[in-house]
Amino acid sequence: MYEDCAVCGLHYEVEVGFFWGAMYISYAFSVAIVLTVGVLLYYLANDPDMWVYLVTVAATVVVLTPLSFRYARILMLHFFSGVRYNPNAIKG
Repeated sequence: MYEDCAVCGLHYEVEVGFFWGAMYISYAFSVAIVLTVGVLLYYLANDPDMWVYLVTVAATVVVLTPLSFRYARILMLHFFSGVRYNPNAIKG
């Protein structure tokens, strides 16, 4: 993520260590991914071997980690920083 907004110059990190809380949101995303992929494998692949679960779930989590990280930070900003999007704030 950028450190500052390219349009208005807002510094995203509201206070030092603000995004430490985003780790918990990212963890929740990872748990949801693991459960979803595990259930899909169980029903769509007719309960495959354990190694198939491990490889598929691990690969999916690794591939989706950048998205999880980014959206966890966005949710942290939205819910806990008081920053709100206003499309009319800067007219150019």
